[in-house]
Amino acid sequence: MARTASLLVATSLAAGFLVSSAAADTAARQKTVAQRGADVMPFSLAATIHIFTKTADGGIQQVVTKQDDPQQTGLIRQHLAMLARQFAAGDFAGPEQIHGKAMPGLEVLRAAKPGELAITYRDLPNGGEIAYRTDHPRLVTALHQWFSAQLSDHGHDAMAGNGADTRSHHAPGTTPE
Repeated sequence: MARTASLLVATSLAAGFLVSSAAADTAARQKTVAQRGADVMPFSLAATIHIFTKTADGGIQQVVTKQDDPQQTGLIRQHLAMLARQFAAGDFAGPEQIHGKAMPGLEVLRAAKPGELAITYRDLPNGGEIAYRTDHPRLVTALHQWFSAQLSDHGHDAMAGNGADTRSHHAPGTTPE
């Protein structure tokens, strides 16, 4: 009986240590990503939110301001429009610089052949949006993996979208212009 209790205590302590260690690793990674992101993204991470919505044929990435801020909105639009052009050309250097070469989904996205992945940009009232669409299941899977990795890496600066209604999304506490 005492041996069983000792094993239970030891197992609980080990599990607690592993959970604490994983949480510390995640927090450290998010801090590193935020620091690298400041070198790549011209807008304030603290003033914005990234929204990643997985769709049946790809996904929608939005960056919007948390409060009405025309300067941040302009910086978001400029940056996302540039990214959409780069991504459409197969250039994913920006995300690689922020998240690393081993970022899930990135290798498959980079290897997409011309015409396999449609990437479009549009302005939102308080930011911008990049839509990714494909008929190729491997690219849908890669986009979903890539979105999941971004959600994890950006932590509280990101959130998962919940469907087509996010196309006109505005951040909590704000109203569209």
